Amino acid sequence: MGCCYSSETEATEQERDERKPLIPHPNPDSKPTNGTERNSGNLPSTRTDEQALLTSILTKTALNIIDVSAADSQGMEQHEYMDKARQYSTKLAVLSNTLSQKKPTPLPSLTSQPHQVLASDLVPYSDMQQVSKIAAYAYSAISQIKVDAKEDLVVQFAIP
Repeated sequence: MGCCYSSETEATEQERDERKPLIPHPNPDSKPTNGTERNSGNLPSTRTDEQALLTSILTKTALNIIDVSAADSQGMEQHEYMDKARQYSTKLAVLSNTLSQKKPTPLPSLTSQPHQVLASDLVPYSDMQQVSKIAAYAYSAISQIKVDAKEDLVVQFAIP
């Protein structure tokens, strides 16, 4: 199984490594017949094979792991570190300057003396009702507007 374009017969190198047994199967002819006989000559080579497989697994794992704690001391000298810190500081300063220049514009001021507007008398309720009624009439009029198509809006040109 896999993606919809893969087939069951195709196997990548990684899949073969994943399916490869860690301990190889013993040869059928070297199996003890009654369970008490052991071939002592084959034991060291089996240990060597197992050790080689374990070493290869550990090597692959070590290559795929990123040690974040050792990233700073990974061959970077003091002057290189200071140069990178200086570059990052200048980039940060440039970005902060451009961001500070893009401040949103404040809302437009309708009056230069808002305290007088707030201290003035309230709008009478009858005026509020009249404004609401006019807005309702305007909404009704707008919703009743219909366009009657007299002719086609798109005309085909005869291209020779």
